[in-house]
Amino acid sequence: MKITVDFEECLKDSPRFRATIEEVEGDVCELESKLDKLVKLCIGMIDAGKAYNAANRQFVSGIRELAQQSTRDEVIESSLTKFAESLQEMINYHTILFDQAQRSIKTQLQTFIKDDLRKFKEAKKHFDKVSEEKETALIKNAQAPRNKQHEVEEATNILTATRKCFRHIVLDYVLQVNVLQSKRRSEILKSMLSFMHAHLTFFHQGYDLFSELQPLMKQLGGQLDQLVVDAAKEKRDMEQKHSTIQQKDFSNDDSKLEYNVDADNGIAMEGYLFKRASNAFKTWNRRWFSIQNNQLVYQKKFKDNPTVVVEDLRLCTVKHCEDIERRFCFEVVSPTKSCMMQADSEKLRQAWIKAVQNSIASAFRDKGEDGEKLDRKSSTSTGSLDSGGEPKEKSLKGESALQKVLAIPGNTCCCDCGQPDPRWASINLGITLCIQCSGIHRSLGVHFSKVRSLTLDTWEPELLKLMCELGNGVINQIYEARREELGARKPQPGDPRQEMEAYIKAKYVDRRFVRRPSDEELRNKVVTLSKQEKRLSSSSDHLPPRPPPPTPKLRPGSNSSGQTVKSADSGIQNSADGSREMLATTPSSNSLADADAAESPPMPMPATLPPPSPCKEMVFYEPKEYSPGLQLYWASCARSLPDMAEALAHGAEVNWVNTEDDKRTPLIMAVQGGSLVTCEFLLQNAANVNQQDAQGRGPLHHATMLGHTGQVCLFLKRGANQNAADIDEKTPLTIAVEAANADIVTLLRLAKMNEEMREAEGPYSQSGDETYQDIFQDFTHMASNDPEKLNRYQQYDSQRP
Repeated sequence: MKITVDFEECLKDSPRFRATIEEVEGDVCELESKLDKLVKLCIGMIDAGKAYNAANRQFVSGIRELAQQSTRDEVIESSLTKFAESLQEMINYHTILFDQAQRSIKTQLQTFIKDDLRKFKEAKKHFDKVSEEKETALIKNAQAPRNKQHEVEEATNILTATRKCFRHIVLDYVLQVNVLQSKRRSEILKSMLSFMHAHLTFFHQGYDLFSELQPLMKQLGGQLDQLVVDAAKEKRDMEQKHSTIQQKDFSNDDSKLEYNVDADNGIAMEGYLFKRASNAFKTWNRRWFSIQNNQLVYQKKFKDNPTVVVEDLRLCTVKHCEDIERRFCFEVVSPTKSCMMQADSEKLRQAWIKAVQNSIASAFRDKGEDGEKLDRKSSTSTGSLDSGGEPKEKSLKGESALQKVLAIPGNTCCCDCGQPDPRWASINLGITLCIQCSGIHRSLGVHFSKVRSLTLDTWEPELLKLMCELGNGVINQIYEARREELGARKPQPGDPRQEMEAYIKAKYVDRRFVRRPSDEELRNKVVTLSKQEKRLSSSSDHLPPRPPPPTPKLRPGSNSSGQTVKSADSGIQNSADGSREMLATTPSSNSLADADAAESPPMPMPATLPPPSPCKEMVFYEPKEYSPGLQLYWASCARSLPDMAEALAHGAEVNWVNTEDDKRTPLIMAVQGGSLVTCEFLLQNAANVNQQDAQGRGPLHHATMLGHTGQVCLFLKRGANQNAADIDEKTPLTIAVEAANADIVTLLRLAKMNEEMREAEGPYSQSGDETYQDIFQDFTHMASNDPEKLNRYQQYDSQRP
């Protein structure tokens, strides 16, 4: 450590020491001013950058809208779409850069100003005070009269004590000065170096992005010359066609309107006619009429649905009308009404009358054939209808998060290239990455990989637990299962970026190395997970009591004789009249009858049923089809993150709906399983926190009913709608109040209050209420680290459907 002020010199309290101290104090004052200015400039830069990003997003949105408007021109649409994607990626890079600037410059330097400079100022106050006291003691000692011994002794004692205190204070002050002078160097350089590294990463990412875009730009540049030539040629052709059409004679154009029963579009004849309204004023309106499918219809605009004038021309007659004031009129008369129309000329009137007569004759000739077509059409429509009728954080940061994540086997090297000592992670995949692979993962988009720094970012407890549940070894067993079989080479540190990018895209986007399970393997996996969930349900002493999750229902069938068929394994009972009911058997011989109103008249049932006891055995019913979505469904309930990751790799939809089980989703089953980490994994992979089941209940409803306080806290932080009501018109708050669960009631009411406060503060408010944030932090840490403290309330015991 370089000593700015000498310790020996300070004890002398010489003018040289005072001059040095005065110089240091002036330097520190100037340092504080410069640092404050730099922090304010950084804040201004970040605000300007955010405004730039907002304007840039609007510009990119305009490009996308222009591309959508140009869907008929494939060249323009594809080029603009690609440009918009690249510009959007640059906006994302800018956002990351501004976040790094906020962390490295604003936050770090503000901490230095508030902590270290504050200690220096406090030490200076003590030094100034004791210096004055020493000066006063010296003056009093000098003024003590020689003949008054008691005053001399008193002055001497005060001076001795003051000098002793001065020595302690001045030494502490000099130490604080020297430490500050040394620390300022490391803090400023550390902050700026982090900021410059962020710029380096930003420009590297931008260079890589536009290097990929460069071939398209070159190709498009080469096509532009040809496009200009083609445009000039098309212009000449259109000018020539325009001149040719101008020379035509349109005097006999009415004669070209002919009836064509075999027209490709099914329209036998079409054109403008005046139609007399049926109101009291008998107004005439010009409409576009057409004869199609043996019907006479009209429309005002092209996009309007046609209005049918005559349903079936076979029941109509057509005649001239000469008894009204207007010319060229004719009337179409049906058994229920008549329609008066007017053509623009006599030729057009004759053409329309002839067209209607020919349509009538044609309809009678094709009566049989049309009847069959009509029957087939009706049958198809009915079938489609039937099918459609089915139903502020106390978070870990820096080395703490790094050490915990790297302690997982396989995480000490990059998951994709093997680079040692990774410092980045993909939080939705649960893997660690080197800086180069993390840049490639960012380019994939957040729907494939969400990248976060293990040293620069803060880590919520549930997210850190998620990283520790998975890891490189687990994920590579899934995403690289067939790599050696396919002969694919895994990249090594130092390989060209193009090779690493191609491998990562093949691994995570195309999922080329994932081993697809057979139907039998998938079935065994689902059955195993359902049994695993049952074991967990019976052994989860740390969780509040919960009912077992509803199980998939087997679509029943009847035997050839139409008699009732009952399976002891499935618990399904079919009756001869087509109705069915499901019997959920338990070891205590209790059963719940559930009539299926979708396929048969409902059986007499009580309006509500009490929730089943958590100790009841759960019966697994054979589903109609086994799919990765069903695996994800049961793995979420069984709290098996590796099986959930495997299901997603096999193509499972994270918001998959089990139509055989009250339209429940994997996130709702994760709530039933009672695992906070399982819910976090699904949310990180874009699960919908507000998706409801057939009872109108979302994940927040289920977490409230089961008393899972940690999950309620998590869903509220992720934007769950606490005002949503189920089919019984109950909101989560209503359920929590009925269950007398004070923790959940507190969370819900605080979240509501915070939402109202933010709305009152304006659309740009971000902070919210500090009490709300502190309480949610406490609940978050309690749910992750001390979950047993939250199990203070009994299960929601009111009746529910």
